[in-house]
Amino acid sequence: MSTITPEIILEAYATGIFPMANSEDDPELFWVFPDHRGVLPLDQFHLPKRLMRTLKSGRFTITVDTSFEQVIRACAAQRADRPTTWINQSILDLYGQLFKMGHCHSIEVWYGSELAGGLYGISLGSAFFGESMFTHRSDASKIALAYLVARLIHGGYNLLDTQFVTDHLKRFGTIEIAREDYLTRLAQALETQGDFYSLALDAGSDEVLQLISQTS
Repeated sequence: MSTITPEIILEAYATGIFPMANSEDDPELFWVFPDHRGVLPLDQFHLPKRLMRTLKSGRFTITVDTSFEQVIRACAAQRADRPTTWINQSILDLYGQLFKMGHCHSIEVWYGSELAGGLYGISLGSAFFGESMFTHRSDASKIALAYLVARLIHGGYNLLDTQFVTDHLKRFGTIEIAREDYLTRLAQALETQGDFYSLALDAGSDEVLQLISQTS
């Protein structure tokens, strides 16, 4: 475990591999290289009408990279539908370093002063690897995903890797592809550089909706 560094993790992502832990109590990490991969094509993102209304309502405030540690710890926290987590202290430490290096990002969704939801992931080339999301209020993590997609579209990204496919992610357009197809898309995405900050940090819902609608 001591030999794994942030640089090694970036090299692993570039070859289609990512780390996980068996549980939060297990200090070790293992490498995952799935036969099939979940990806969310940015030009096929589906925004449900109800979520569109929530986004337009202004009920939530969205920030970027202001509370990374809070987000990753919220993603790691136990909850009723998930009594255990794969995010251990090694993940917390390594991804915290990657955040400081500018390769890890978070989207935060606030309800007043409460962190209501969010997500985090790795940026490399024009690929974004979504790691985990959480929600404390209805729709908060979905809003984070919509804002992430808009940011990636504006920043010239070509790949949004969700790692796995869930029924939740399918609703937004996530598909499953074979490893060989994924590696081809990954190699293409690594040939160009996305700009995670090209979209204004205070971009509002109107601009987010416009970006999504232009590609869907």
